[in-house]
Amino acid sequence: MDKISAERASTKTSINWMRALRALWLTLAVLALGLFAASLPAYYALIQQPCNDSATCNVAGALTAQGLQQLAAFGLSAQSYAALLTAFYTLVVAVWSGIGFLIFWRRPNDWFALFTALFLVIFNTTYPDFPITALALAYPALSVPIGILGALGVYSIIAFLVLFPNGRLVPRWMALILVLGAFGAITTAFPNLQFSSNGPTWLDPLINIPQYAAVIGAQIYRYRKVSTPTERQQTKWVVFGIVIVMVGISLPIPILSAFIPAFNQPNTVASTFLGLLNYPVVLLALPITIGIAILRSRLYDIDVIINRTLVYGSLTAILALIYVAGVVGAQAIVNALTQRQTSEPSPILIVVTTLVIAALFQPLRRRLQTMIDRRFYRHKYDASRTLNAFSARQRSEVDLNALSQHLMTVVQETMQPAHISLWLRSPDSAAKRPGEGL
Repeated sequence: MDKISAERASTKTSINWMRALRALWLTLAVLALGLFAASLPAYYALIQQPCNDSATCNVAGALTAQGLQQLAAFGLSAQSYAALLTAFYTLVVAVWSGIGFLIFWRRPNDWFALFTALFLVIFNTTYPDFPITALALAYPALSVPIGILGALGVYSIIAFLVLFPNGRLVPRWMALILVLGAFGAITTAFPNLQFSSNGPTWLDPLINIPQYAAVIGAQIYRYRKVSTPTERQQTKWVVFGIVIVMVGISLPIPILSAFIPAFNQPNTVASTFLGLLNYPVVLLALPITIGIAILRSRLYDIDVIINRTLVYGSLTAILALIYVAGVVGAQAIVNALTQRQTSEPSPILIVVTTLVIAALFQPLRRRLQTMIDRRFYRHKYDASRTLNAFSARQRSEVDLNALSQHLMTVVQETMQPAHISLWLRSPDSAAKRPGEGL
């Protein structure tokens, strides 16, 4: 009886603990979403006014007086511009929070799933310099609670990356990263604190880079030594989302800025729209992939997605280089032969280069697919070759025993089961009809 009573007491304690966590989750989520909703009118009004100091100019979407004057060139008024940004950030928060509430509904008894859901709800709603900052500027008394929620939102993504996918510290010394992450989250949410501005700025990379390296190294170690097959698929999904975010943030801005100088000017319409279309939209890949990983929905589809991304990403880059090299190089040759200097490419060169790319598309795609399968999906590549060889052999094989042995070998090499059994119907039993005597 003592053992049964202890088990019942432990179960009751666990149930009460999860109820307390869910109540805390709902409290923080409702508070964050409530403050975000209350900040929308203040944000709408702030964006219509020219920013004149660092506090207001750092708010997402804020424009200087010159930037507001440029709105007319885009056919926008200050009111329509503010309405567009307000609706845009509301939609972004709705996607993040919607996935968070879905996880809360589907995984109510998993504490790490609850933590992940809270991270998805409060990260964008309370992030410093996002719309909620306008509420703190309009009502300074709310700056402290908004700052606390902002620090919690920033810290949640750090803790998520350290604890993912099972909520355990692997290795144990990653607890130091959690402590350093808390300090960084506080300085991000409260940039005016005295200890957040001391010291030379060149120290920041020396502090942050080792933390990033530690998180990446710990995840690699966890993936190779600790994670189960399901947890490895979860990790692939989240890493895929992070890669999309990093590529989407790092590449478009330098590329567009090199060709359009207006994107280099801060607080202008061009640079603001680039940030809107780049950072928040690309960042949506993170909650989507995290939601799939936590809910464990179609986890093994990630292998196909990564394979296609590698193939078609490489194909696009190679064809783009061929197109640029073909047009620019051919135009340079034409200029040298005709002794003319023109920057406009000839339509004939464009057509010829396009036809060359169209002819190279399928052969190059097949070649890239083979290379990627051989390098990153060796097991799949070998299995495909084995199945093709078996298919060719079974068309010419007449010995049933040899074909059966070869079939078992193929199954062993491609599927690697723990045990193989093969039953063949004997000719005598095949000749009997239903209802015939034994």
